[in-house]
Amino acid sequence: MFKNHPRGLPVLFFTEMWERFGFYLMLGIFTLYMKAGADAAMPAKSGLGLAPQQASDIYGTYIALVYLTPFIGGLLADRVLGYRRAIVIGGVLMGLGYSGLAIPGYGPWFFLSLLLIIIGNGFFKPNISTLVGNLYNNEQYKDYKDAGFNIFYMGINIGAFVCNFVAAYLRNTYGWGYAFLAAGIGMFFGVAWFLTGMKHTAEADVLKPTKPGDQPVGQILAAVFGPAAVFAALGWFVPPLLGGEGWTVFGSKSNDAFLFACVPVTWFYYRLWKGSDGEDQERIGALLPLFAAVIAFWAIFHQNGDALTTWADRYTRREIPEAAAPLLEGVGGVQRVDTGLREITITDDHGNPVLGPDGKPAKELGPDPYFNNVPKSEWPPPPAPACKAEVLSPETEASCKAAQTKLVSTELFQSVNAFFVVFLTPFVVGFFALMRRKNKEPSTPAKISIGLAITALSTLVMVAATFVTHNGADKGSALWLIGTYGVITVGELCLSPMGLSLVSKLSPARLTALMMGGWFLSTSIGNKLSGILSGLFTMFEHKSAVFLINFGGALVASLLIVLMLPRLRRVMNKYLK
Repeated sequence: MFKNHPRGLPVLFFTEMWERFGFYLMLGIFTLYMKAGADAAMPAKSGLGLAPQQASDIYGTYIALVYLTPFIGGLLADRVLGYRRAIVIGGVLMGLGYSGLAIPGYGPWFFLSLLLIIIGNGFFKPNISTLVGNLYNNEQYKDYKDAGFNIFYMGINIGAFVCNFVAAYLRNTYGWGYAFLAAGIGMFFGVAWFLTGMKHTAEADVLKPTKPGDQPVGQILAAVFGPAAVFAALGWFVPPLLGGEGWTVFGSKSNDAFLFACVPVTWFYYRLWKGSDGEDQERIGALLPLFAAVIAFWAIFHQNGDALTTWADRYTRREIPEAAAPLLEGVGGVQRVDTGLREITITDDHGNPVLGPDGKPAKELGPDPYFNNVPKSEWPPPPAPACKAEVLSPETEASCKAAQTKLVSTELFQSVNAFFVVFLTPFVVGFFALMRRKNKEPSTPAKISIGLAITALSTLVMVAATFVTHNGADKGSALWLIGTYGVITVGELCLSPMGLSLVSKLSPARLTALMMGGWFLSTSIGNKLSGILSGLFTMFEHKSAVFLINFGGALVASLLIVLMLPRLRRVMNKYLK
């Protein structure tokens, strides 16, 4: 697989694989953990018990900030730290953050752990992608850059595929904390691997000389994040003053604060383009509209950790066929539920808790919530009263397990996308190689436009699922989720690695990591929108509305890139020959 590629590629491939193992392990269970309530039988399996919209708000803010901080990390690596040192710092911080989430509770430690992950990703993410691109600056490897990013992207998704099986086993067997700790250990493995192969990436780690007139790092940070802090405060405090207590522009105070704060950061990139001249201005000017267009992709794609996870958890038939049960039990991917009565939170048709007279979520006795939209004629018999005893005989234990329904753990659906990436990458790389030999290969921007169009089609699969399930009143086949993940993966392979490759190709040499930070800024804004859209999932009367919004956004973005293709091709032909 690494034939014809630099020796540093496998070093970065496996480093990123371990980093994504931790990142997606945490992401696969994060929303589930926040929404899960107390478990009296096993406290280690108790979640935070947050309402769906509050969990979506935290998820969207986290996933947005994780991709906003690469602006800082990219800038510091470009000018001060170098890329390898920034990667090590970021990896260690993320490992500490994941490990901190193993400590239960919703309080300062929870948010401190998230902050460590957010800062760590800012140092890690843009700079490992920049190193990959720099490895191909050598004339010997230049023609293999797109393929190199596709291979690198496959490493990302090997980690993303494996991690959810580890998460399912640990959280089902021992509890949430053990799963989060595994994410931290995976990150430390990645740092260790990177340190052992640093000599193979040394040639790609070169600080770029500044040009006369370039602002110092401290001045840039002050010019960007000073106004960002002011705008965030305006977003937090002003809307309630104008519209009354509780009124917000984008659904919550944190949404308003974040999106307002993005305004001066976006303005910085506009001024960077406007203040440049000649070749630099043309290169930056070709990238900025692309950054704006791909926001739609990330707004859709990262709903996998929230809206689509909710769909898998509540609206998908997850019963395991008997033939597959031993295999899934062997990897800990089995969740057991029964119809015995226990105290559960009363929810409305959208999954929001119903509040009692005291203002707290009301409780009642009922079966496991999985059976809420399963016909009673299909319920298994409740377990015998003897199953509640603390000590069970082998015969009683076997009888109690027989009354349980075995389900595929929800987080395993997060591995479907990663599986398709690993499975389809060789075909996509091979297809474009064939097109290249025939001189018919689409340009990198054209591939991104195709990716957005395919992403739009993937949302229609879920539109169909909402109607087939009568708006969630019945559970649907898992094939709906598998289908939508399969389609969006093809779009992702045309877009995400190609975007990284294009930023690496077109960025002015001294601003590569900073422009990579711009790519991740667009990812950040899209991610925040994914949380906002996922929050709407519990508000619209018909769940198809969110997926139709996704369809429209992706289609419009694809058409915008089509309109930009002549200009993008002109710039690429001029500077990338």
